[in-house]
Amino acid sequence: MTAKEDDFIEQMFVANTHDNILCFSSRGQVYWLKVYDIPQGGRATRGRAIVNLIGCSPGERVEAFVSVKEFDDQHYIVMSTRKGIVKKTVLSAYGKPRKGGIYAIDIREGDKLIQARITNGEHDILLGTHEGKSIRFSEGNIRASGRKTMGVKGIKLSSRSEERRVGKECRS
Repeated sequence: MTAKEDDFIEQMFVANTHDNILCFSSRGQVYWLKVYDIPQGGRATRGRAIVNLIGCSPGERVEAFVSVKEFDDQHYIVMSTRKGIVKKTVLSAYGKPRKGGIYAIDIREGDKLIQARITNGEHDILLGTHEGKSIRFSEGNIRASGRKTMGVKGIKLSSRSEERRVGKECRS
């Protein structure tokens, strides 16, 4: 597979042909994509942009991917945002795909989704900041909430690091 000079691989995961891939966008939407709908490429192909396959809005970026075999009530999706918000939702809440996507997390202005993972409800969550602070807590400390909710504060960022982060985003 060839790539442009400034292109790089950001995430890699293994999925079966009949699995669903949940694509979480920077605006808090989730889009479904069947693995068999992704065009197969050869050694010399460049691939296609994921946003062209799922049909998200202009300016929207896919921030996280999750591979799902079945949507059950025993698993959860845990999401975190740039400003330290953490949210846990039961996986079955995402079991009815819609072409235009659905809300996964309510994101306030100036914030964006950074990660989403499937868990069984018994893991520890570790959040780290750019300044080197980190926190570890049990996933059981977060109650499960609905799709169109914001979540809870997972880590408190100092105002100094928040100002620096926002300043870096504006210059990029």
